[in-house]
Amino acid sequence: MPTYETLPRFTTDLHRLTPEQRSRFRRVVLDAFVPDLCTGRAFRSGLRIKNVSGFRGIYELTWSMGAGPAGRATWTYGPERRPRTPHVIWRRIGTHDILTRP
Repeated sequence: MPTYETLPRFTTDLHRLTPEQRSRFRRVVLDAFVPDLCTGRAFRSGLRIKNVSGFRGIYELTWSMGAGPAGRATWTYGPERRPRTPHVIWRRIGTHDILTRP
């Protein structure tokens, strides 16, 4: 199981989401992101993971494509806390607007 941490901005952003949005993000992370991360292979295309343009080493994950603006989260890899186990640092969460300051 990968380890993770959250930056203060992520926590602030997370509290601004509705309970439904928070639940959806957690489901996507647990049902798709973490399993893909554990395999060490490419992420499934439905997660739409890509580099954030202009910010080396920062990635974005699209966690909602339903009605309204798409939900996005940004993250980076951090130093391993356990050998051979990915460590994710969650940076921001919200809509496309977070990409200006990921």
